[in-house]
Amino acid sequence: MGESTVKTQEGLSGRTATPSPIPEEETVAGAGNEVAAAPEAAEDRTWLQHLRAPRRPRIWFEILLIAVSYWTYSLIRNAVPEQKAKALRNADWIWEAEKTLGIAVEQTINHAMNSVTWLIVGMNYYYATLHFIVTIGVLVWLFRHHPGRYAAARLVLFATTAVALLGYYLYPLAPPRLMNGQQFIDTVLRHETWGSMASGDLKHMSNQYAAMPSMHIGWSLWCGLIIFAFASAPWAKILGLLYPTLTLLVIVSTANHFWLDAVGGMLCLAFGMALSYAWYGSPPYRLPRQVDDERPRRRPQAA
Repeated sequence: MGESTVKTQEGLSGRTATPSPIPEEETVAGAGNEVAAAPEAAEDRTWLQHLRAPRRPRIWFEILLIAVSYWTYSLIRNAVPEQKAKALRNADWIWEAEKTLGIAVEQTINHAMNSVTWLIVGMNYYYATLHFIVTIGVLVWLFRHHPGRYAAARLVLFATTAVALLGYYLYPLAPPRLMNGQQFIDTVLRHETWGSMASGDLKHMSNQYAAMPSMHIGWSLWCGLIIFAFASAPWAKILGLLYPTLTLLVIVSTANHFWLDAVGGMLCLAFGMALSYAWYGSPPYRLPRQVDDERPRRRPQAA
């Protein structure tokens, strides 16, 4: 037993290793290439991470970006063919669909609110002004108090608005006040109030048949969710939730939108939130509130 074990060990020790089919020089060279490629790949990852990393926004860049973006949005929205006949057919279809669903109460609300003059006049001015004032106000508040979350939240708003343009092109829709034979009241014309870009003297400056989706809802819901998520005061959180709710009542009361237009605005916002999450890997409220101004420096390359 002992002798056989010794012979086996001697036989194994006497064997020589099988030579590698890859020459030693090529192995060394390949290892060198891998070492050289590793820093390059790491540098690419660092560059991508740098683009996605929260950073302090620059005031001049943000003003220019918002101004150019809104100008582009307005230009494209108003350049979409109005397609009146198709827009009216789509409005009839939406109205019938809501009747089938049992939610076609826009006309009742429109007439009820119109019977209270001071209330409907206030809603007309609300529709014409707060859409812009509150949205810009929230952007400024984010810029000053939540700079680390600003870019991600702004991306949600911009993506929401961009995808809405696709809706205006693919699905022209007349607002209820322009429908034939449905007796909706155009409250801006009835009370001769200022502000609606789709009624009165300003109606030729805006596309009459871009009601789907409702960006009054898309923007107001963005504002409301941002305020609710970021504000610390309970009263501010409550106001954040009330703002899109009141906006929904206003767009219906003034006969500017159907309920389903609001659903379209919500879907656009959902797209914007998904895109922002995909880019930053996190919802805006989970990103750091404050960021420093330091930027990563490139390491000097070896000679």
